[in-house]
Amino acid sequence: MPLELENPNSLSEWVGREIGVTHWFTITQDLIQQFAEVTGDRQWIHVDQDRARRDSPFQTTIAHGFLTLSLLSRFIRQIVEIRSGVRMTVNYGLNRARFPAPVRCDSRIRAHFVVQSVKEVSGAIEAVFEVRIETENSAKPCCVAEWVLRYYS
Repeated sequence: MPLELENPNSLSEWVGREIGVTHWFTITQDLIQQFAEVTGDRQWIHVDQDRARRDSPFQTTIAHGFLTLSLLSRFIRQIVEIRSGVRMTVNYGLNRARFPAPVRCDSRIRAHFVVQSVKEVSGAIEAVFEVRIETENSAKPCCVAEWVLRYYS
């Protein structure tokens, strides 16, 4: 169940604190393949299961880093729901993103969200989230990012 906040300003109460952890989500070969088709990134490490078993140090295909990153929009809906004062939410971008560890096919991932900062900007509330995506049974995160969202009233 997402954290329910009255309005975007309520995020200010959470600065420096984790607001939630998502459910586990499985990265399947079908999902990896679909992402490869949409983006045109058909590198063998992602789409050729036989070659990956033979030639990859991971012994299986791995997800694209940008596939993992693109799941932020899916994950945030599990974490926070803002009841009022939002006409439109805009993905304003990333301050930084890194992919410290691979996501092997059929692995499960989940995201941890921390509110890093909240401020008013021309007609919106801008929130920066520190996001750490972990892979089940892995010591290193597969993605760490500072994600900027703008909530327009």
